Amino acid sequence: MTTTSNIAPTHAPNLPSLSAATFDEFVRSAELPVIVDLWAEWCGPCHALSRSLEEIAAERIGTLVIVSLDTDAHPDVARRYEALSVPTMLFFRDGELVGRLVGARPTRRLAADIDAIFG
Repeated sequence: MTTTSNIAPTHAPNLPSLSAATFDEFVRSAELPVIVDLWAEWCGPCHALSRSLEEIAAERIGTLVIVSLDTDAHPDVARRYEALSVPTMLFFRDGELVGRLVGARPTRRLAADIDAIFG
């Protein structure tokens, strides 16, 4: 089972943070669907979105995992996934990218979008 206990906290204290070094292995080995929140410290909408992501993560423990990655600290990951703006959320299932969302949105809308992508 994939754990996030060895991953440092981030701008959202309840969302574990990935780095360029931990990203691939974490996404590839995850037993649950994964949402990666690509964010930057200077991005106001990123901080607003983090609250919604934390709420959804708490509600969906055991059904999906939400983590974050600071694009200023790890720009190579953002470039690889062509994340041209933040916030961008990448959706992975079985290690494969299955969707993406760009921009902040209210919690209910975000939850509906997650359901639409992960089914």
